[in-house]
Amino acid sequence: MRRLQLFSASRVVSHSLAAAVAATALVVSSGLPAAAAPSAATSVPFLAHQAVYDLSLRKARGNAVNNARGRILYSFSGSTCEGYTTDFRQVSELESGENKTTMSDLRSTSWEDADGKSYRFKIETRMNDGAPSAVDGIAERAGGTITVKLKQPKQKTFTLDEGTVFPTEQVKRIIAAAKEGKSVLELVVYDGSDDGEKVYNTLTVIGQPIPGDRKPAQPDASTSSDALKSLTRWPVTVSYYDRAAKSETGEQTPVYAMSFELYENGVSRALVLDYNDFVIAGAMGKIDVKDTKPCKP
Repeated sequence: MRRLQLFSASRVVSHSLAAAVAATALVVSSGLPAAAAPSAATSVPFLAHQAVYDLSLRKARGNAVNNARGRILYSFSGSTCEGYTTDFRQVSELESGENKTTMSDLRSTSWEDADGKSYRFKIETRMNDGAPSAVDGIAERAGGTITVKLKQPKQKTFTLDEGTVFPTEQVKRIIAAAKEGKSVLELVVYDGSDDGEKVYNTLTVIGQPIPGDRKPAQPDASTSSDALKSLTRWPVTVSYYDRAAKSETGEQTPVYAMSFELYENGVSRALVLDYNDFVIAGAMGKIDVKDTKPCKP
């Protein structure tokens, strides 16, 4: 049971970066390279903000986890001229069926070029009182190829399929697809998580738009925010599949899936993270809007 408990906790930590980026901020896949795809620009710019999400256990399947609690602090800033910076921290506590408790602390910072051509990332993960593990690297798109150069956990250079997108570009494309009335979106996503070599196939399902004047059933900090209360939002579910994994049956189970309501300015509420054997809910407890520097002429 201890092995299962630690495995579950590791999954929460390993995939928190991808989940938070997509949930707090994905042109429908046309088979074109990302650089050649239609523009995903939207009429509403991304909102620079800092948000706090309170985490709790929503459902447990089996005895892997008895309880879960934690908090995400997410800060997003930048613009189309200077690129987008994300600072993120998640502290989580998981309790297993043997009354074992695992504490995890994940900190990350990343920067992504507004055109999705460059992505820099640093991630540090600590489990209980153990030594932290780190991932540090940069991915660059040039000449139809994406080259990733890792400094940590080990020096390594490798290439990605040219159609792969980075996290902020993923959010852009989800919003663009939603505005076009699309209900399904498939993307290959790289975010630097795990050991820095993981690539995900993602399947996004987009629901019907929710007008700004329709209040959510469970109010949170977004309900009273002047920057959000008049904006359209969409119910979104994104399933993440390990691109390197193979299934003998031809059907692959997602590593995890997340659901949320995505505003047209990139902010999301009502986060639900499904890790197969347990589900964690993230309620927005606070949001602060930050100033954005205007682009220079």
